[in-house]
Amino acid sequence: MTEAIVVMVTCADDAQAERIADCIVQERLAACASIGGHVRSVFRWRGAINRESETLLLMKTRSELFAKLAKRVKELHSYEVPEIIALPIIDGSPDYIAWIMESTAGAG
Repeated sequence: MTEAIVVMVTCADDAQAERIADCIVQERLAACASIGGHVRSVFRWRGAINRESETLLLMKTRSELFAKLAKRVKELHSYEVPEIIALPIIDGSPDYIAWIMESTAGAG
């Protein structure tokens, strides 16, 4: 297992995903942010079932930065309770993992 993680955030639209990605990478809280395609989310919120089109944002970072990254995403996000989920990278290209670590150095 590596110290690298993927942080998944659903955003209201592409523009919001771009703004969050730019800030997070600029601040070195993630090495990379990939803005995926549109997803259709079905979720329960305040007692009702909702359906929304959203944009998926995937950010690659180190696990020790998760709390800071999550705090910053909450500041930038329009949702009251944004999805901010960390998934471990159990293995990967050693060069890519090293690049994640190097690119996020100094953010802690």
